[in-house]
Amino acid sequence: MSARTTVKSIQDLMRQDVGVDGDAQRLSQLCWMFFLKIIDDQDQQLELMQDVYVSPIPPRLQWRSWAADPEGDTGDTLMAFVNDDLFPALKELPALGKQANRARVIRSLFGDAYNYMKSGHLMRQVINKINTVDFNDLAERKHFGEVYEQLLNDLQNAGNAGEYYTPRAVTAFMVDRIDPHPGEKLFDPACGTGGFLTCAIRHMRDRYVKSVADEKALQAGLRAVEKKPLPHMLCVTNMLLHGIEDPSFVQHDNTLARPYISWERKERVDIILANPPFGGKEEDGIESNFPAHFRTKETADLFLALFIRLLKPGGRAAIVLPDGSLFGEGVKARLKEHLLEECNLHTIVRLPNSVFKPYASIGTNLLFFEKGSPTQDIWYYEHRVPEGQKAYSMTRPIRIEHLQNCVEWWGGASREGRVETPQAWKVTADEVKARGYNLDVKNPHTETEDHGDPEILLAQLDAAEAETARLREQLKAILAEALAR
Repeated sequence: MSARTTVKSIQDLMRQDVGVDGDAQRLSQLCWMFFLKIIDDQDQQLELMQDVYVSPIPPRLQWRSWAADPEGDTGDTLMAFVNDDLFPALKELPALGKQANRARVIRSLFGDAYNYMKSGHLMRQVINKINTVDFNDLAERKHFGEVYEQLLNDLQNAGNAGEYYTPRAVTAFMVDRIDPHPGEKLFDPACGTGGFLTCAIRHMRDRYVKSVADEKALQAGLRAVEKKPLPHMLCVTNMLLHGIEDPSFVQHDNTLARPYISWERKERVDIILANPPFGGKEEDGIESNFPAHFRTKETADLFLALFIRLLKPGGRAAIVLPDGSLFGEGVKARLKEHLLEECNLHTIVRLPNSVFKPYASIGTNLLFFEKGSPTQDIWYYEHRVPEGQKAYSMTRPIRIEHLQNCVEWWGGASREGRVETPQAWKVTADEVKARGYNLDVKNPHTETEDHGDPEILLAQLDAAEAETARLREQLKAILAEALAR
């Protein structure tokens, strides 16, 4: 049975359970169950390879002990074990010894996990389906990882859960332009389900990983934080499916809750890839972690201030920001002034409103910048929906090939040979400064429709309204005459 068929059959079983309501809960349930199976498969492999390896999970709680036997516990007995024994123990799992990091990952994930299923008989059937997957088989794990990515894509349509997901075409394009290498420190401070991380991992393995040392350097350079429980759990499982041995670098925390000045030089990174939550507002007090001139409750603005601080000299970033972050006065203007002074904001790719549908229908932008020298010129590139298509949608989403024209225009790693086109234009930093640091620069090559002289239009409107009033009075007279007969 293929991985896709296995997952579909599991989802169908869960739909029969009265306790699991909706796609987000189904995925959360799948996640912790997959997680335990993956951890146990890894543990068994490590036990064979390392004589001294001992799993941080007690033997009676290991997947092989209670789940591997297809004729094992079911019904109320299974539910009692999961709810009253397994979950409480893993939520309090001690983080001791050589496997402390591994134990912390398990404890953190189960600290937020929940068993939604009510039927032990259906759970046994789900477990038996999961047991058909060997996560130590590289090809099988890779295929299952692709299926998992599709599940995360489906999550975009699960109500508000879409906020955790960035379209994979967008993440792949941004990673490709940033071009991370093994050994570089790469940070996503609002990582959601791990889209930027998985794209970066895939990019480096496809291009640069040639040895065990390269792979170790790749994994050692990853950094991530996620504030909310569900995407954190999904991201950790995503990392395991993508062959990351120790996903403890994915912290469950709020990056913005840490004081701005506490980020030291040794913590600065080579690369930031991020999509801060759109329109987010932080809880009271978070803004006080930032310097007074950057204080705001808007999540994206606080993240932008932090991104600039966290980059090393020469570090590079690719981030997603909504149109609303490009303009504005006060803090917004000061932030963009700071960005242009500290970094070379060399490219802004403007995306159409429909890229993030159905979660959000607002214009978004991809900002690419490098720290260390001030901005001289900013190139804009306007990405357009393919010809013959009105907008992106769930059934016709943005694909990586849709961004190929931008790749061809880009000018390679050195960004040489860029020219203005109907979709590309250049603005100087001085022009932006004269605009009050408003980066919301429209495409000058787009012909604006001439609606006519405003005074003439107003006169025509007045005449039309007068004619409407005359006709209304005429109709009233006709009706009055008819009623009088």
